[in-house]
Amino acid sequence: MGVRPIVKVPHDVLRRRALPVRRITASLVALIGDMGETMVAARGIGLAAPQIGVSKRVIVVDIGDERGRIALVNPVIVHRSGSEQEWEGCLSIPEQYGLMDRAVDVHVRGLNAQGQAIDVHASGLLARVLQHEIDHLNGVLLFDHALDWEDQRDSKE
Repeated sequence: MGVRPIVKVPHDVLRRRALPVRRITASLVALIGDMGETMVAARGIGLAAPQIGVSKRVIVVDIGDERGRIALVNPVIVHRSGSEQEWEGCLSIPEQYGLMDRAVDVHVRGLNAQGQAIDVHASGLLARVLQHEIDHLNGVLLFDHALDWEDQRDSKE
């Protein structure tokens, strides 16, 4: 396992719908491990496979709570409720933040790294991160739906 480079906009893989995973293999498990290490090294709380240049429907998230790291293969949001606006950042769009309107509660279904079906019921920050990473799998980026935008690079000059 190892840390992989994070691709940045305007890399084309970030705009493509990621391909579904057909079966769990040793290389997929290694990819999930690399994604977790990459996310931690970048001080992120979520990462989608396209962000490391891999067009597969895989995400990892870890918001630092008791659930720990969650890896999801072929995740799908099956239910969402509520609405909340909050600022979000993205490892593929450094130093820029978008004000996003997201569901407060989500129910996500997918597979874990062992190929078992799992359901994740999440609210608050975890729900937000899951939605953000699933957007990446669909080629959707922060600035596609941001209600407002803040560029931190301007404040450093």
